Amino acid sequence: MSQPIIEIRSLGKTFHTQNAEVHALNDINLSMEKGDIFGIIGMSGAGKSTLVRCINMLERPTEGTVLFDGRDLSGLSNRELREARRSMGMIFQQFNLLMQRTALGNICFPMEIAGADKAPAKKRAKELLELVGLSDRAKAYPAQLSGGQKQRVAIARALATDPKVLLCDEATSALDPTTTRSILALLKDINRRLGITIVIITHEMSVIEEICNRVAIISDSRIAETGLVRDIFNRPKTAAAQKLVYPEGRYSQRPISKRCMRIVFDGSSSFEPVIANMVLENKAPVNIMYADTKNIDGKAFGQMVVQLPEDKDLAQKMFDYIRAKGLSAEEVSDYVG
Repeated sequence: MSQPIIEIRSLGKTFHTQNAEVHALNDINLSMEKGDIFGIIGMSGAGKSTLVRCINMLERPTEGTVLFDGRDLSGLSNRELREARRSMGMIFQQFNLLMQRTALGNICFPMEIAGADKAPAKKRAKELLELVGLSDRAKAYPAQLSGGQKQRVAIARALATDPKVLLCDEATSALDPTTTRSILALLKDINRRLGITIVIITHEMSVIEEICNRVAIISDSRIAETGLVRDIFNRPKTAAAQKLVYPEGRYSQRPISKRCMRIVFDGSSSFEPVIANMVLENKAPVNIMYADTKNIDGKAFGQMVVQLPEDKDLAQKMFDYIRAKGLSAEEVSDYVG
């Protein structure tokens, strides 16, 4: 088995204030393989942004170890740490571009800091602008760019030092849904074409579902659950995972008699009217209690909750129909709608 590109062992981070100690991270253990698109998701204040800053040592962990490509970052000299950080590009929510520099100048900046000659740096910056689809905006200043274009420049800048890892801290939170999808598609393409490991920090399950292959859910400064996105989205085990995966406010601990089926669309099936076809096949109606599905490149993603007929045999036929279509279906008896 290959060595993980990032390995986090027993990591903790405590902040000291005048009146108290704040434990931002407790006993974090994670492993990220080369080529992963690894998501770290949690509610606001869960500790995810602190975690990403500990990965590249912008925040020094109070305890534990971060191994990057087999090297313990806490044991490096300042010079060695700067070199290691050049192998970890970072993308931020607010872009963090230099307003007095053009798009080309922003991308050249990290290469200049690293001591690269101007001519090859400029050539590389132009190649990266082409990669992110902004060849025609080389001379534009940030104030002349849209939010999505600014983030594309920021991605190109993060790639300028040929990193092994891209750390994305809420990189799409300031963008509208259409622009978010285009940025996620770009990141997925970069991962595929360049083999760069990508770490996505987000509070949005839709982002994890759309781009990541593995995910860690962080709650109350600890890892609540980790695994393949498909496994966790289909059957979240912990309360923290269920809160993120299930539609907000839709589930209750109070069982009711209505029998409902939760259907998960994980991209393994084509986008088609599966519920309508199920109704026609079984000649019985169902109530759609909740639906959040989307079509990405002809594939279906998302989830749906339907109320089934009272007839047990008919309800079972509907379960069988959905599963025969290759979809995950589970009974949820605690849906309150």
